Amino acid sequence: MKIKDLKPNQNVTLDEVEVAEVGDIRQFEKYGKSGSVCTLKITDNSGSTDLTLWNDEVDKFQVGDKLKITDAWVKEWNGKIQVSSGKKGKIEKL
Repeated sequence: MKIKDLKPNQNVTLDEVEVAEVGDIRQFEKYGKSGSVCTLKITDNSGSTDLTLWNDEVDKFQVGDKLKITDAWVKEWNGKIQVSSGKKGKIEKL
């Protein structure tokens, strides 16, 4: 699937995207547990979107890395489409 075809509330696989930007790692606390979150800007030849990384994923990827994202979840937040690996998804560097 291509980034331009993403719709909220669907599982997707993106075969090859590139990391265009890496945001700051932020700390949070929810339900009495703390964690880390980071947002990357990813692109393919059809467009760009945000990829949200959680906890042990937050510092794995750099600008220019090519990624394959399998069984990820698409959502809309603040009017923007975002992708997250969710509970079952997998992000791997190509």
